[in-house]
Amino acid sequence: MRIYMDHAATTPLRPDVLEAMEPYLTEAYGNASSFHAEGQRARHALDEARATTARVLGAEPAEIVFTSGGSEANTMALVGAALARRGGGDRVVVSSVEHPSVLESAQFLARLGFRVTELPVDRAGQVDPEVLAAAMREGAVLVSVQVANNEVGTLQPVEELCRLAHEAGALFHTDAVQAVGLLPVDVNRIGCDLLSLSAHKFQGPKGVGALYVRKGLELERLVHGGGQERSRRAGTENVAAIVGLARALELAAAAREGHTRRLEALRDRLVRGILGRVEGARLTGHPSRRLPGLASFVFEGGVEGESLLVRLDMDGVAASSGSACTSGSLEPSHVLLACGFPADLARSALRLSLGPPNTEAEVERVVEVVTRAVERLRRARAAETA
Repeated sequence: MRIYMDHAATTPLRPDVLEAMEPYLTEAYGNASSFHAEGQRARHALDEARATTARVLGAEPAEIVFTSGGSEANTMALVGAALARRGGGDRVVVSSVEHPSVLESAQFLARLGFRVTELPVDRAGQVDPEVLAAAMREGAVLVSVQVANNEVGTLQPVEELCRLAHEAGALFHTDAVQAVGLLPVDVNRIGCDLLSLSAHKFQGPKGVGALYVRKGLELERLVHGGGQERSRRAGTENVAAIVGLARALELAAAAREGHTRRLEALRDRLVRGILGRVEGARLTGHPSRRLPGLASFVFEGGVEGESLLVRLDMDGVAASSGSACTSGSLEPSHVLLACGFPADLARSALRLSLGPPNTEAEVERVVEVVTRAVERLRRARAAETA
């Protein structure tokens, strides 16, 4: 029996979400922009999904733009907002531990002539509000800091960071892809102008996400050729996927409190087990202000993260070393480097992310498998260097 502990990469689609999507994959295939009855049925489903998504986030339906996923939402937020406000400044501020879709969008803006500032983080991966306040003395058109980190799970003080950005006259975007479905995310409580989410992180379908855009905010369009999404994103809407996003979000919000407590208990058991059994194991990220289902580690003693993942996979455990979007890269995690870990230790990273199917017995099994795998890799390395 295999054990899946890579829910930060993606989650299994809920059967009741698939059931909600099925009519729009089969008989209700109309184009939501068409005038006829088939098209209007699709339009109605799209409107309902938009209203549900907005209600869960504390937004208005007109403030929701559906996208192809979190990466597109992040790109639309950074590039679209910065280009629309270019007349008011040319500086964009991001944290150094953002997802590649944010960092690479910022670098794209730099090639267009924007100045980009990457905020440092502390050992736990948190942005110090005083560091942002100091950075804002030079002004900026946009600040982007995530709600929760996808590799180490650290939560950022986004409400305070948002307030500081606004006091300096900048827009505030937050990547909430890892948080939505697990934490109470309300756009008005955060105060943000833009917020990104992705359905497959909370048991919805892949290939669909959303960007919250505060009413009245102008964005430069990145996809041209149609008036869909209130002329903010051209292209025929993927109605089935959008219906799935809304249903998954609604179900995740309804079950969130109990689900979160259960994940926290499993996560803490996992952390205690690995730190207690594996000599030289270190927890990465914040010790308490972290995602409820995410535990991340580095291992001393020359353990290579990719070799560790292979051994875990052979023993029936699906895990990752960090972001799925950078898997296969030989470079150490930019998040761990930003947290101050040396490159050799950063290369030993292991991320275990829990989800609804996981049990206490699976946690105990994973602790056993990780302990054995790390010991084998250390013995093999010692033999090579003897």
